[in-house]
Amino acid sequence: MRELDLDELQARANRAAQSWSPGCSVTGMAPLSGGTVGLVFTASVTQDRSDTCEVVLKVAPPGLPPVRNRDMLRQARVIGALDGRPGVRVPPLLFTDPGDPPEVPPFFATARVAGECSEPLLEASARVRLPEAQSRARAFAAVRMLAALHQLDPSAIGLGDEEVVSPVGEVDRWTRTFDTVPDEVRVGYAACADALRASAPEPLPAVVVHGDYRLGNMLCRDDEVAAIIDWEIWSRSDPRIDLSWLLFFTDEARHPVVPADLDSGMPSDVELLAAYEDETGAPVPGLDWFAALTRYKEAAAMALIAKHLARTGDTDTLERMAVMLPALIAEAHDRVR
Repeated sequence: MRELDLDELQARANRAAQSWSPGCSVTGMAPLSGGTVGLVFTASVTQDRSDTCEVVLKVAPPGLPPVRNRDMLRQARVIGALDGRPGVRVPPLLFTDPGDPPEVPPFFATARVAGECSEPLLEASARVRLPEAQSRARAFAAVRMLAALHQLDPSAIGLGDEEVVSPVGEVDRWTRTFDTVPDEVRVGYAACADALRASAPEPLPAVVVHGDYRLGNMLCRDDEVAAIIDWEIWSRSDPRIDLSWLLFFTDEARHPVVPADLDSGMPSDVELLAAYEDETGAPVPGLDWFAALTRYKEAAAMALIAKHLARTGDTDTLERMAVMLPALIAEAHDRVR
């Protein structure tokens, strides 16, 4: 991956912004920490010589095909489709640029939303416990927003042509990730994948699924969720994928990277499930299978991170994951035997 030329990026952003605000000026391009797949930058946009706003640009890695989770225009599409929908908050989409990939990468720009990203479970494991009342309030706000997201008809908001991913398709997606990582962090994955496929439930009607729905992928202010961010792996799929993922970031789920006796201040998984069912007006069937899928998916994602870190010289993480992840895969397998 080659380095991005910030002057060139700023010039491209200035041209693209004219479609949104003719005569505006984009200045002060600077990196923003937090990008895991794309590259993230902030900039100032001045309109009418006095009205200035902050924007965030998310750019595909240059030199690589902008596909799958690097497809910035696809991310922009879902953000644009969701902006302004009842009960759902995303950073307002401002403008896009298709670039000339792979060397000239595509990007999209949104308004910069004030707020903080924090995952109470992971923050508490690092001994930085958020106030319990705030963690609980944000978690229930996230549940209300998830229910609102899942009640949207993808066709009615312009996403009806998006391919539907079945529960088995989701298993296949993460199995392909496991296929690329070292053997020591994927022990038992093939048998677990087979068991998941053999026991997969009938899918619910497909909705817009974020794919990594948790407080750590939201900007929050005080007790409220200001915006859902990080739409790299969104899909049209079964709503239980998002719900089971959110429930995994509670104390009861025993996430493998946190101490067993941790008190994060988060609501329990039972409370969050009840709140979601209250919002949607219906019980959620077959959630046990999705709890197994969540653990399989998390093991695959963590294995991929460990592989990438090992390439930079961090082999300690790979060694820790070689102990942790086979146990997580085994737990997923045990849930669907």
